[in-house]
Amino acid sequence: MADKSQEFVDFAVTARKYKTQLTKKYLNRKVWIDPNPFDIQSFIPGTIIEISVKEGDVVEEGAPLLILEAMKMQNRIQMPFTAKIQKVNVKVGDRIPKDMLMIELESVDNL
Repeated sequence: MADKSQEFVDFAVTARKYKTQLTKKYLNRKVWIDPNPFDIQSFIPGTIIEISVKEGDVVEEGAPLLILEAMKMQNRIQMPFTAKIQKVNVKVGDRIPKDMLMIELESVDNL
């Protein structure tokens, strides 16, 4: 029997409409947030072993930003597009968690 305290929500799949109840697991999930392209975040926990840029640098797309070591692997983080380094939030030797904001970028259009 359905729980009377839950309400039904509408959703559509290929032009067909359905009603369903949302599970507690779905309601308690981590909500997805559209990432800011000007934030360089760590995708895994690790240790910063090298930083190739400093605040104020204008860096071309594909240039190295830093090296993040995790599980004895060196992950080279590269510039996703040409931009100015606004702020570097890490230093060599820092042990960082997943999803940490490592580098903040600024558009080169603002120069």
